Amino acid sequence: MSSTTGTRGESVTPANPASDTVAETTDVTALLERGRALSAPVLRAAVDRLAPPMDTVAAYHFGWIDAQGRPADGDGGKAVRPALALLSAEAAGAAAEAGIPGAVAVELVHNFSLLHDDLMDGDEQRRHRDTVWKVHGPAQAILVGDGLFALAYDILLELGTAEAGRAARRLTTATRKLIDGQAQDISYEHRESVTVEECLEMEGNKTGALLACACSIGAVLGGADDRTADVLEAYGHHLGLAFQAVDDLLGIWGDPESTGKQTWSDLRQRKKSLPVVAALAAGGPASERLGELLAADAKSSDFDSFSEEEFAARAALIEEAGGREWTAQEARRQHAVAIEVLHGVDMPEPVRAQLTALADFVVVRKR
Repeated sequence: MSSTTGTRGESVTPANPASDTVAETTDVTALLERGRALSAPVLRAAVDRLAPPMDTVAAYHFGWIDAQGRPADGDGGKAVRPALALLSAEAAGAAAEAGIPGAVAVELVHNFSLLHDDLMDGDEQRRHRDTVWKVHGPAQAILVGDGLFALAYDILLELGTAEAGRAARRLTTATRKLIDGQAQDISYEHRESVTVEECLEMEGNKTGALLACACSIGAVLGGADDRTADVLEAYGHHLGLAFQAVDDLLGIWGDPESTGKQTWSDLRQRKKSLPVVAALAAGGPASERLGELLAADAKSSDFDSFSEEEFAARAALIEEAGGREWTAQEARRQHAVAIEVLHGVDMPEPVRAQLTALADFVVVRKR
C-alpha cells in the first residue's frame, strides 16, 4: 500500500484495511474533544498552583492567553494523550473519569518536555505562535517546564491510593526514557553516522515512552493488573513509533501553515531523523551525495544562512535515496503492530474500536 505524498505534507495510509471501517464508524474528533474537555478543568487548576509569573507563562504556553495576557483560544494541541489515558481506563473496565488524573499528569510531562525542547532546539514557533522562550525568555521556559513536571506527580500522588503509586512509578520510568531520548537526539545532531536501530531507539524513548504511559496509566488508576497495563503500554509504544515516523516526515516535508514550523525544519536543525538515517543507510549515488553534503554542512560556518534551494536539494536527495518512502512504510508497520498488540487484552469492543481509530488518526494526520 503506497503513501499519499505531495510537494509538502505527508499522509500515511494505515496498513490495516479493516481499520478503515472502524475509522468511518468512530468519531475520533469526539474522542479527542472528550479527552480535552474532561482533563482541561483539572489541568487549569494544576497550572493555577504555580507561583507568578509562572502561572501566566504556562497559560500562554497552553494557548489560554496571548502574549499580552488577554484571554485567547489558542491551539492547545491534539489532546491525543488525554484521550488515550481515558480510553485505557475504559479498556480495564473502569469509567473514563478514573483516568483523568493520569491524563493530566501525562499532559503536564508532555508540555514540560515541549518547553525545554523548544529552547534546546531553538524553535521560535509552536502551534502557530511564538514559543515561550521567545516571548518570556529562556529562564521562564526552564522554570515553567520544571513546574509542570512537579505538578504531574502532585496530581497523581495526592490521590493517596496504591494505584496512584503504581501510576506514578510508570510515569517516572516514561519520563526518564523521554529525557534519555532527548539527550540522544541532541547528541546525534553532532555525529556523522547514526544507525537506523539507534534512531528507532531514540524515538522509542523520546516519543514512544510517554505515549505508552498514556495508554496504561488510566488502566492502572482503574485497577488493572500489571499484565493488562503492560499490553496497553506495548500498544502505546508502537503507536508512539508510528507517531514519530509521521512527525519525521512532517519535519522535512510538512506544510508550514499546518505544522507551525519553518520549511525543512528538521534539516535546519541537522536532526538525524528517520528519513535522513534511512537514506544514508540505503547506499547508492543519492545516498552518497547526501552524506557528502551533510558532512560538509556539519563543518560549514555558513549553514545558518543556507537558502531554501539548498535545503530543498537535501530533501530531494533524501527522497531519491528512499528515506521518505522507508519512513512511511515504517509508520504503517508500527501502526499494524500496535493494532495487533491490542488482541492481548480482553476489553469492550467499542473501546477496542476507539483505540484502533485513534491509531489510524495518528498515522494519517497531516500535522
